[in-house]
Amino acid sequence: MTLRIAATLVLALGVAALLAFFHLLGKGLFAPPEARHMREMKDRRVAPRDPVPMALGEFHTLPYRRPLAEYAPLERRGAVIEGYVKHMLPAADGDMHLEFTALQPEKAGPLPYVTAEITPQWHRGAPRWSFPSLRAGFRSASGGEVTRWGVPAKRVRLTGWLLYDYQFETRRPDLSLAPADRESGWELHPVTRIEIWDDARAAYVEVPR
Repeated sequence: MTLRIAATLVLALGVAALLAFFHLLGKGLFAPPEARHMREMKDRRVAPRDPVPMALGEFHTLPYRRPLAEYAPLERRGAVIEGYVKHMLPAADGDMHLEFTALQPEKAGPLPYVTAEITPQWHRGAPRWSFPSLRAGFRSASGGEVTRWGVPAKRVRLTGWLLYDYQFETRRPDLSLAPADRESGWELHPVTRIEIWDDARAAYVEVPR
């Protein structure tokens, strides 16, 4: 009887954990509208038609802690950003998480960054967009380690969709969430095009999927 009760409890806990996981992903039965909307935005498979160049500092000026109806229209915009990948980390949901900075990381010490995410819809089955290939191309650190390439990080240009991750917020005087060096809860997510600066050509070169 004791074993049966223990097994039932373990099963119940497992189901609860699974439901909580789907809830966070925006797929759960009781997920709020914001989570469902964010999941829809993250799963976009089409590249933006008219992306607009955007400075990383502009992410800090976008609205935060506002109702879904107010920030959702901004997520219909595509953006192009230029900078360097400070860190590149694999996420539990299959995304590649990029910490994107305006200056070369190894030259400037701690830097504010904008989050960019490469989703499975874009990197799966694309060898040139694999984690090892992109990390080598970016010359980024990963897992919090110091870059050890012996050469500076490469300048990168990313194109993708604006997305507001309402679960994270900029660290401002009235907020205490999110890492201190994260620029904003706004992200480039998903990334739909990657270009790396080629010194020999003096131009950006697209990384084909």
